[in-house]
Amino acid sequence: MEVLQRTANRGSISTDTSYNIDNSIKFEADNSEQLYRTPSSDGNMKTWTYSVWFKRTELEASQTLISALDTYMYFETDDTAWLNLRSASTNFFMATSRRFRDTSAWYHAVIVCDLTDGTAADRLKLYINGVRETAFSNNTYENADSNDDTGMNKATVHRIGQYSNYGSKFCGYMAEANLIDGSALAPTEFGEFDSDTGIWIPKEYTGSYGTNGFYLDFADASDLGDDESGNGNDWTEGAITAVDQSTDTPTNNFCTINPLFKYPSSQVISEGATKVARSSGSGLNKTFLGTIPVNGGKWYAEFEPIESNSNYVPGVVDITDAGNVALDGNHIGNSTGIPKSIGYYSATGGVLAGSNAANGAWGATFTANDIIGVALDMDNRKVYFSKNGTFQNSSDPTNGTNAITLTNTTDPYLFGFTYDTSGNMYCNFGGYTLTSHSSAATDENGYGSFEYAPPSGYLALCTKNLAETGG
Repeated sequence: MEVLQRTANRGSISTDTSYNIDNSIKFEADNSEQLYRTPSSDGNMKTWTYSVWFKRTELEASQTLISALDTYMYFETDDTAWLNLRSASTNFFMATSRRFRDTSAWYHAVIVCDLTDGTAADRLKLYINGVRETAFSNNTYENADSNDDTGMNKATVHRIGQYSNYGSKFCGYMAEANLIDGSALAPTEFGEFDSDTGIWIPKEYTGSYGTNGFYLDFADASDLGDDESGNGNDWTEGAITAVDQSTDTPTNNFCTINPLFKYPSSQVISEGATKVARSSGSGLNKTFLGTIPVNGGKWYAEFEPIESNSNYVPGVVDITDAGNVALDGNHIGNSTGIPKSIGYYSATGGVLAGSNAANGAWGATFTANDIIGVALDMDNRKVYFSKNGTFQNSSDPTNGTNAITLTNTTDPYLFGFTYDTSGNMYCNFGGYTLTSHSSAATDENGYGSFEYAPPSGYLALCTKNLAETGG
C-alpha cells in the first residue's frame, strides 16, 4: 500500500556515485521559514532554468518551491504541481494531472523556460526525476511568447519556500538549488539515470550561471543562503537558523514520520516530519510510524517526549498490523489493536507487547525531555530500549542480553510511537531533529546525529546504510 512502500524509487536510494550531496535545508510553514533575495538588476526574464531537489513532509496544502512576483512553482491542495508565468497583463499556467504525495522520497524538479522558442509547447517544460511532465489539467502557458517576460531574474524579490508575503509556505527539505540565468538546459545537466538501477540520481552541474544565477548547497550552517556559484548572489535567511540544516539528502535519504496515515487535524506533523503535536482529544490512542520498514539489519532511533503531563509509548510495529488497523485509535502494544507491536510505556516503565503486555516495572519510568533510544535487531528479531543512554532491564543490544523478542517472525517492522492527551514528541532518525545534541554522536558508518551513540553494530535508518546492509 502507498503508505508502507519502500523508498527504492524516485531518486531515493543512494548508489556508488562520485557525486554526493551532504546537506539540505529544512523548511517549516508554521515558522514562516524562507530564503529571499532581490537582484540588483534585471537578468534574462525570458530564458532560464531552475533545478532543485525536494522532499515533501506535509501534504494537502498550498506550498511554494520558488517564486518571483507571479512566476512560481507550487503544489496545490490536491498535491498537483503548478507553474505560473506572469506577463504584463496575463498569467499563464501549467498544472500537472498527477499528484506528488510520496513523503518517503526525494524528487528532482527542473523548470526550463524559453519564451523565445518557436514551438509554443516547448516554451515551458517541467521535468520530474529526469522525465518531462506531459499530462496537464491546465496548459495555458503555450499562449506565452517572446513579447512576454517572467518574474524570474527581474530586479524584484525572489523567495525560496514561500510565495510573496501571503503564504503558500513549503514544508519539507530542499537540496542543490541551481538557477541558470539566460540558458534553457536539459535535466541531464543536473542528474542522470543510474546504469544499474535506472533510478534518477544527482549529477554535479559544471556550467555557467549567468548574471542572476546562483547555486545553494546549504553546506554552511551559519550561512544557509550562501551562493556557491561564484556570482555572490547570496540569499537572506528568513526565520531560518543553523538548526535548519539537515543531512537528509537525495543521496542519503533518512526515515521520517509518515503523514500519509490519516489522523484528525488535532494531530500535527511538522519540522521536517520529526515533530508530532496533539492539540485536542484524550487517551493513549494516537500511533505514528516511520516511512521506512526494515526486514534485516540493526537500526537505532531516538524519541524525546516534550510534555510531562502525557503518557508515551515509543516502539516498533510490524507492517501487517500497520496496514490493517486504525492507528488513530490504538496504541503500540494493544493486544487487540496492534498485537505484534512492542513498546516502552512511560507511566509504568513497563513493556507493552500485545497479549504479553507487562504493565509493571520492567525499566525506569520516563517523562518530558528524557531521550528514549530504540535499538531494533531485525537479524535476530529483537528490540531493546534505553533511557538517557542506559539500556533498561540490564539489556545489551551488542551481545543480545535480556532482549525483547518480536512476535512477528516474517514481516518488516517500522519505528513508531503512541502518545496521550496533549502529547508532543520529537523523533530523531538521524537526518534531522529539533533537539540540540550535546554529543551529536553518529553511527559507526558516520551517518546520523544522535544524543547518544548507537550501540555497536546498530545504524541510522538511511539509504546509504540500507544499501550496505540490505535491510
